[in-house]
Amino acid sequence: MYFTDRGIEELADRRGGEEVTLAWLAERLREFVDLNPEFETPVERLATWLARLDDEDEDE
Repeated sequence: MYFTDRGIEELADRRGGEEVTLAWLAERLREFVDLNPEFETPVERLATWLARLDDEDEDE
């Protein structure tokens, strides 16, 4: 188990029943980076990964 799994588990436990839009999530990510600019690169990578999930696998 990675250290981040605890935060992911807390998110699922506390908010797992909620429905959110991607616009809402994008705004929360912007707020997080505004408050924690040192995490800009990892948040950018996560957002890019999420945005491209439906793209065809580039490795094939």
